[in-house]
Amino acid sequence: MGDKLGNEKPLVVYLIAGEASGDLLGAHLMRSLRAQSERKVLFYGIGGEKMEAEGLASLFPYHDLSMMGFVEVLPYIFRTLIHISSTVADIELKQPDVLVTIDSPGFCFRVVEKLRKDDFKTKFVHYVAPTVWAYKPERAEKCAKLFDHMLLLLPFEAPYFKKVGLDCTFVGHPAICETSVGNAEEFRSKYELPADTVLFCLLPGSRKGEVKRNMPLFSWTVGILSRCYPRLTILIAVPEHVLPLITSFLNSCPFRVILAEDEQDKKNGIAASTFAFVKSGTVAFEVAKAGIPMLITYHVNKISAWILRRMLLTKYANLINILQKKEVIPELLQENSNPLMLASCANTILKYPELKKAQKVGVEEAISQLYPEKDTIPSDIAARKILSLL
Repeated sequence: MGDKLGNEKPLVVYLIAGEASGDLLGAHLMRSLRAQSERKVLFYGIGGEKMEAEGLASLFPYHDLSMMGFVEVLPYIFRTLIHISSTVADIELKQPDVLVTIDSPGFCFRVVEKLRKDDFKTKFVHYVAPTVWAYKPERAEKCAKLFDHMLLLLPFEAPYFKKVGLDCTFVGHPAICETSVGNAEEFRSKYELPADTVLFCLLPGSRKGEVKRNMPLFSWTVGILSRCYPRLTILIAVPEHVLPLITSFLNSCPFRVILAEDEQDKKNGIAASTFAFVKSGTVAFEVAKAGIPMLITYHVNKISAWILRRMLLTKYANLINILQKKEVIPELLQENSNPLMLASCANTILKYPELKKAQKVGVEEAISQLYPEKDTIPSDIAARKILSLL
């Protein structure tokens, strides 16, 4: 049996991640694959800063793929088609033993479709199932035609894919299982925040479109709340590539603003926060695990919203609420995502301790459902499954 020093052919793994949450998943997976493989592992593909820190040289900037919605993606179709062609060509050149696509189905599925059409031989694994339980359940059949295996984050997803003959594994949600809670005291000490300082955490998203929509909304909301909380400090956590989009807020904000320096600073800051305004998505789990009261908001183009509302099979947008089958965390979406409603909601939760307690209890109950096994790490389970397919 070979060893990791290269006494036999290296294992070639090609990964594609198109957004910040996928980049984090990819980085954890790379680490686990390297630790578990008996062969040296070579990584190629598309990813962000975290995957690059693990040794990946991204084919192009991963945030080029960070698009959501229907109308919103139209201006980028030509660029996306070029990226699909260049990615397919690179995969065929690298000849990987396995291709692992992470979330971003709009891009990843098209890449795999072209490879399948070319009769390219490798193992195809998708990490993070499309939300067939929320809309377009027929996508499960498409996945069965494209992939050899599906790695699932949520416990209730398996029946949708097993029904159409696609093997799948519930590995657990990394935002819960792999994310440690930050140190609130360390953060408040580092930034010299007195105990009575109200710290509002703003998490507007990782995509440019999200930040463009959410930062003005959050800015107006904070302005309204400042009348009730004069000792106010703002924490903002966004990826580096969207920092230019919040410059105007930083220059005009009358309150102290702290920009999270890195992932650990972000975790510590979340733990130290009084309340969080969160764009619906994976980061909501980080806030939930830290036990910080929050609200969820999201806003898309009106045409995209109209289309989605006619396709959705679920009542809620946030997974905590979906798991609990009730609104544990307030969701202020579309026409309800306006500064007055956000400020009123946040102020009500902060004013009544029983509301904060109810949210915390509901979150803890939901989180308990997201562990496949006790003391397991999702990326280790995922890596073990991938290696077993080769």
